[in-house]
Amino acid sequence: MSATLATASSAVSTLYRIVVYLFLQVVPKSEAKWLIPILYILYVATSYFSTPLFNRVAVVKEEIVAVQEEKPEENGDIVTDVAVVETTAVVSVPEPLDWKSALSTVIFSVPSPVRALRLANLAINTILLFAVIEFLAVPYFDDASGVVYTRVGALTPDAAKIVVRYPPSANSTENLVRLSYRQVKSSPQAWREGPIANLTAENDWVQTVRLTGLWPTTTYEYRFEDVNDANITVLPYPAEPIRFRTFPDSRLHSGSHFRFIASSCMTPNFPYAPLQARRIKGLDLLADYLWPSKPEAISSSSPLVSSLSESVSSTVEAAATTSIASSENTTSPAPASDVIPPVAATAVEKPAPPTEFMVFMGDFIYADVPVYFGNDIEAYRRLYRRNYNSPSFRKVYERLPIFHTYDDHEIINNFVGQGNSSQEPFPNAADAFSLYNANANYDSPAEGQYYYDFRYGDAAFFVLDTRRYRSDITSEDPTTHTMLGDQQLGALYNWLGKVNNTAVFKFIVTSVPFTSLWTHDALTDSWAGFPVEKATLLSALQSVPNVILLSGDRHEFAAIEYESGDHGHNVLEISTSPMSMFYVPFIRTLRPRSEEVVNKTVEEVLVAEDGTKEVLQYVVEVPKEKVIKYIGEGNYKWSSIEVDTRDPQHPVVRVEIMIDGKPAYHLEVLGKPVKLQISTSIGALVPQSFKGMLDKIGIKPSKWF
Repeated sequence: MSATLATASSAVSTLYRIVVYLFLQVVPKSEAKWLIPILYILYVATSYFSTPLFNRVAVVKEEIVAVQEEKPEENGDIVTDVAVVETTAVVSVPEPLDWKSALSTVIFSVPSPVRALRLANLAINTILLFAVIEFLAVPYFDDASGVVYTRVGALTPDAAKIVVRYPPSANSTENLVRLSYRQVKSSPQAWREGPIANLTAENDWVQTVRLTGLWPTTTYEYRFEDVNDANITVLPYPAEPIRFRTFPDSRLHSGSHFRFIASSCMTPNFPYAPLQARRIKGLDLLADYLWPSKPEAISSSSPLVSSLSESVSSTVEAAATTSIASSENTTSPAPASDVIPPVAATAVEKPAPPTEFMVFMGDFIYADVPVYFGNDIEAYRRLYRRNYNSPSFRKVYERLPIFHTYDDHEIINNFVGQGNSSQEPFPNAADAFSLYNANANYDSPAEGQYYYDFRYGDAAFFVLDTRRYRSDITSEDPTTHTMLGDQQLGALYNWLGKVNNTAVFKFIVTSVPFTSLWTHDALTDSWAGFPVEKATLLSALQSVPNVILLSGDRHEFAAIEYESGDHGHNVLEISTSPMSMFYVPFIRTLRPRSEEVVNKTVEEVLVAEDGTKEVLQYVVEVPKEKVIKYIGEGNYKWSSIEVDTRDPQHPVVRVEIMIDGKPAYHLEVLGKPVKLQISTSIGALVPQSFKGMLDKIGIKPSKWF
């Protein structure tokens, strides 16, 4: 019995350690929160009752003793009787410790007669249990209720949205904080009074204010003042004024050159590290990438340097249609005269443009991973505070404007809204998302919505809401299934019509992938579950030049090409995640191409011996969706996207994929030239405050805008 229990103890201990490792380092599945303590209790019980097994004999000493006894016979003779007695003695002899054997015993939980090794196994398993408890409990007990922070949200040529959270030092129901600001110039300027934030306990001491009357492409800085008493004083946070730069005026078609970051999915301290509960490592890596602390740290992975590696560079040519050539996946190559060759050493010498903003594509919090604390408004708010309390995130949001959308884990896994804003747990989840993230986004075309669009120069962006209006796809009629809902879909089509000839590149942000190549739960949770609406939308996208889809959610990277055939324009999707979360090793869920095909006319030039040329045209079938590049590995991923439209005949987007802080892939997208509608507005650079002054003196500039 003891031997059986000892074997069981070893097996349970090994299984326990495997589950703990997977939970803390690979995938924090919520089911493990129950399995781990059960395995620990089983291990302790089987280990305790199997201890007699280890009281084994070390040395056996046998003795044989002969006892003689003389007995008289009847005839008077004396007979000697000899009796043999055997005795066994247990002698404990200390054996020398084999450290190699001891190490394997501790690592693999092998049963051991050495008590110290058994105690070591118990200590290791107990420490692992405390690690799991820390990982599970910190999001609840570390509520970050006192966090003070500010960040910049939506930026336009003449305005900015600023978020501030500033709880009062004393018990109070409100706290008045004034934002003051000034232009950043060589000579100091006087601070100007900005809006006052009325911070209340009801709104968790958070408010978003709008700063107006600004000038395009101008750097400003701001701070906060206490206006709760007569003596207005500068508040201690931020220690240094926060800076931001307004966007250029999109009505002046002088070309753009900027960068932005795109990623999704993050949670503090995963993969788990002891006593690092507030760290978000992916954001530490992003901060080092954006603002290298040492000159020697500047490399091809830095936004200060533009470098395209020939071995991993791909070129996308978008003339009448877009064709993609990759070193790993090659289709019909674009004409050599139309393709910008990969940049080698010369590109390293050219400084890249500054990074202007970040688009975070959802799963900013994980309300249900590794444990769901329930549909409570405080439970959701606490997770947002925790993220903003992270020193890793503070490095980024105090220096980089961030625009957000949301996905299921801001609510609950695979949430389907069905257009019902009262459906639990959406109301409380939406409250927290609005306070901390959505209110700082650009205003939606419709009041109370989370989808929105914005411009940076001649690049246009539309950010989708893929959760609130998606329908239940278990219904029988697939033609009624919708991801976006009629109102949002109409707004997207309207936006496509407006930007078709007014923007060069059009970026559409969807929290879940547009491609149907991902399998498993993506077949129902991504756009693959809405094939009718997807097909209709893709047809519309392919009627507009230079459309690029940005997505996240899958905790992997993939670049997908949507082939339009002989009509329309190819569409490209860049899917990047996680910013700082898990990925699943060894398991790959992305198919390389779709079974659906489209017809494409291919030209081949034949050169005869006499030098004459003959052009042959023939039709081939090509996949409708095809993977250009796929990388599953990496806990920390983001895309750095550079847009350069200064040469109107050769607009280009350069994508650098960063994985675990290192450049992993480069993609170059050559866009089709777009003849933009030129604005003749004489007020293109006039801020709103100046327009108001013109109104007062009788000049009505409203007709100009």
